Amino acid sequence: MSRLAELIAELCPDGVEYRPLGEIADLQRGSGMPKKLFVDEGIPAIHYGHIFTKYGIHTKCAAAYLAPEDADKLTCVYPGDLVVANTSENLDDVGKGVVWLGEAEGVTGGHATVVRALTVDSVFLSYYLRTDDFAVKKRKYAQGTKVIELSAVSLSKIDIPVPPVEVQREIVRILDQFTTLEAELEAELEARRAQYEHYRNHLLSYDSLAARGPVEMVKLGEMLDMRAGTSISSKYISEQADSDCIFPCYGANGLRGYVQSMNHEYDASIIGRQGALCGNVTYAFGPFFATEHAVVVTPRVELSQRWLYHSLVVANLSQYATKSAQPGLSVRRVAEVEIPVPCVSEQYRIADLLDRFDALVNDITSGLPAEIAARHTQYEHYRDRLLSFPEKKHE
Repeated sequence: MSRLAELIAELCPDGVEYRPLGEIADLQRGSGMPKKLFVDEGIPAIHYGHIFTKYGIHTKCAAAYLAPEDADKLTCVYPGDLVVANTSENLDDVGKGVVWLGEAEGVTGGHATVVRALTVDSVFLSYYLRTDDFAVKKRKYAQGTKVIELSAVSLSKIDIPVPPVEVQREIVRILDQFTTLEAELEAELEARRAQYEHYRNHLLSYDSLAARGPVEMVKLGEMLDMRAGTSISSKYISEQADSDCIFPCYGANGLRGYVQSMNHEYDASIIGRQGALCGNVTYAFGPFFATEHAVVVTPRVELSQRWLYHSLVVANLSQYATKSAQPGLSVRRVAEVEIPVPCVSEQYRIADLLDRFDALVNDITSGLPAEIAARHTQYEHYRDRLLSFPEKKHE
């Protein structure tokens, strides 16, 4: 029998009490704190938007800081306090929290509530706020459509399981081990991706190519046809592939969804030509559909398509975009960009090396991304199981 099972059998064999959050914690809603006040160092500031974009269950380091004179006007966050996001653009993120474990006092502002636990471990509570059980409960109180709001008053009404503190701490210990392992894998993946990017840039540089054989600088327009795709209404694009929409649809930022017809039959590199991410390069496996905001690249000479894709990524085409509110990338300008071109056999050799490395760091069906996804699924499964308790029946 595990240590947790022993504790449950000993301390709460008949189930646990569920109590409204407002009865087991003090809740204080924040106010203010616009992002324009953030500085590089000062008082730690827990912004509501960072709770679901930059933080996990708990943190010792703040993602933002305020000058002391600005922090004095805001709600204080003491070490051990849980800060909960009251606002989000989706139901999944609203109600998530992070426990502040830094040494110094911090602050929070609008759209967040400080939860100061009285009879429950703050980290245990932070884990519970991310379970499916809590997700079901918060739907009853969440309001809004484009912006979802879960007020402090509503939050205080939601029932929370309160097992004995020894059980809470053992669950926290187990789940912290899962999150630590996941963080280690993500850190390794980030390091591998940086290593891959460095290796790819070196391997495709003129000096590296010239050291291994003949190479010449060639303008893209001399060896490639580049043409924009076709306009299509968003109402014809499905987020998921189904029996009708079977062809992947690519726009300026990569895959947009799936459509019923295709306008390109074979594999090709695609360059985004409009928007904040214009210049990004995607590899599309044919057949596919390209929108008017995507430039499809077709070779006019013999070359390796995968080598071309990697070379276009390294070329950093976004640097040639117009500097405007709606950045754009001219095909005429891209055609003038020069890249080093080795012989075809060397292109295939390089493509094979980079594809294997790319799969290790980016393929969601293999390599580190697949392992991280599997670990995360396993973690969520155990988290929800560990934080599901039969409710104690009162005589």
